[in-house]
Amino acid sequence: MSKKMHRANRLLNAKPVAKLLRPRALLFRVALLGLAPLVHAQNMPPLSESEFLNEVPIVLSVSRLPQRLDETPGAVTILDRAMIRDTGARDVADLLRYVPGFEVSSSFESNAPQASYHDNLTDYANRVQVMVDGRSVYAPFLWGSTGPGLQAVAIDDIERIEVVRGTNAAAYGARAFLGMINIVTRDTVDTMGTTGHVAWGDNGIRDTLVRLGWGDHQARFRVTADQRADSGLLGAGGRDQINRVNFRGTFQATDSDRLDVRAGQSVIGAGVGSKNNGSGNGLRNRWIDTSFVQVDWSRILHANADLAFQYAHMDESIQDHVPNSVFTDVLMDRGGRASSDAMMVQHTVRLNPALHWIWGAELRQERITSRILYDTDDAFATNFYRVFFNGQWHIVPNLVLNAGSMLERNSVSGDTSSPRTMLNWHLVPGQTLRYGVSKAYRPPSTFENFGHLVYRSASLAAAGFPDGEFVDFKSRSGLAPESITSREIGYLGTFEKLALDVDVRVFDETSANIIEETRDENGYTKYYTNIPGGNRGDKGALRHTYGTEFQLKWRPWQDGQWTLGHLSIDNGQVFPRTPSTSYSLMFTQRLPQGIRFSLMYSHTDPVLEMPNNGVPGPAVNRTDLRVAKGLHWGPRKGELSLVVQNIGPTYLDFDPNFQFVRQAYVMLRLEN
Repeated sequence: MSKKMHRANRLLNAKPVAKLLRPRALLFRVALLGLAPLVHAQNMPPLSESEFLNEVPIVLSVSRLPQRLDETPGAVTILDRAMIRDTGARDVADLLRYVPGFEVSSSFESNAPQASYHDNLTDYANRVQVMVDGRSVYAPFLWGSTGPGLQAVAIDDIERIEVVRGTNAAAYGARAFLGMINIVTRDTVDTMGTTGHVAWGDNGIRDTLVRLGWGDHQARFRVTADQRADSGLLGAGGRDQINRVNFRGTFQATDSDRLDVRAGQSVIGAGVGSKNNGSGNGLRNRWIDTSFVQVDWSRILHANADLAFQYAHMDESIQDHVPNSVFTDVLMDRGGRASSDAMMVQHTVRLNPALHWIWGAELRQERITSRILYDTDDAFATNFYRVFFNGQWHIVPNLVLNAGSMLERNSVSGDTSSPRTMLNWHLVPGQTLRYGVSKAYRPPSTFENFGHLVYRSASLAAAGFPDGEFVDFKSRSGLAPESITSREIGYLGTFEKLALDVDVRVFDETSANIIEETRDENGYTKYYTNIPGGNRGDKGALRHTYGTEFQLKWRPWQDGQWTLGHLSIDNGQVFPRTPSTSYSLMFTQRLPQGIRFSLMYSHTDPVLEMPNNGVPGPAVNRTDLRVAKGLHWGPRKGELSLVVQNIGPTYLDFDPNFQFVRQAYVMLRLEN
């Protein structure tokens, strides 16, 4: 096996110029800047093949097998280090606006900035799996929310992000219902020495980072401490701040054995609520404290087989004391604790150059305790037992079959099987067609199953509430897991003469037993139900979603690149409307004297419901700009950059009262 494939396996297992700044004017100037090299093309050396044809990337996240991008059983968007830095994004959620199919929010109102794929953005966006170095980082306490997990590591520690666009439950289980985000951090060998940055700008932006890496070829270590802070969205509850510390140690015991130990903590503090809402969502600070430890061991058994083991533990603590100016004696502490333990073992076999497979098992337990959310001090525990198999077979050299399944037992919801079959046909070198079908399930979260949110006080009794109780939420038994059947046709093409890469995905997704919140006959008490409310085993209403995604990457001249992402989607029966679209455009250009320039634009069509209010939301248009200058003195290097976010008018984010305004910041980054 090649060194690159070995490394991929280890990572998987381890791991006032206002007019000038108007969007149209700015885009026009950038277009002129981009076209300038064409005018002088006769003075430039011709592009070589290697300058626009990169080696086909190795992808780690789709089947658990390291695979070429054109042989994976699904569509993948790769956000590499260069693109991440060029965007000027301050967190992973903001980066996902450049991935087709994602809707993004910068709000901390529900928990943290988050993103959803092929689904309306909600408080918790819990139908996408988020992983960091192979460790699942969704928040069990927060209905499986992706928000805190997207903030788990400093963006400067990320090597790349692989986004699987489409269900990936066959490899990673229930939480990968609609898609998956795998954050791969940098190897310790690439982060030796000292690195620091400081960012200062509008809207109270104060970001800092210090990273120290040391060691030798046998043992290497990294510690990163950073803070992301600003004044939040205009109209929101107050200042937002994330403090993180992350450690990684890598031990190369032998040529065949590698051990990675990771540990960290992130604390999200956010001003949330409204000063005009005294009884249910008053102004306050919410704290989400998450800590973890993770151990990964991998062994190369021989040239054609590897073995890997992972153990991960996570603790989650929520403090959320909601002030109540109407019923002052009502307990409204919506906090609590959650923890999880997960053990996984997997065996990779390369029987011959044409046939590879991976199989393994995982045991996971999640525990949640919250007096206010469940009306008891008892802990709710859910066990997950998983067995998985995924194989890749070159039936003939230009035809690849991917097949696999996840068998999953949930101690509350029962047994499910999530199979996937995909064929990749290499028509000619650089041109690939893909067709496949997959099935996935999402079991109800602990709160969806057992939540019982009740307030009791003398003032409620005096106000006429029976027994002095107000039941805000009470779960009902019999929730069935959500299910989805996804069919897709994909195309990957590389056009050498045009220096153009194309990625197209046409999808047809049918979902059943969708879990949604509703109210009972009194109009006050909420609960979750499978649409339209049938008991376990009833089929319920179907949600039919279909559409097209595509990505284009064009390198028309030296050191310049255009990237386009686009989604057209129709949600059919549940939300009858004309197809909605979203798209993003990114232009980057490397200039003389170590200067890099990038311009980003994204658009999302109006939505029927905003997450925090349920009222229709307008279209979102956003333009960002980044200019950076590389710095060098002796062996040291650095970078000075200016980032302007949301050039143009403000837009609403998450709530009709929350606005994302134009903001700019300057960052100085130094490495030794």
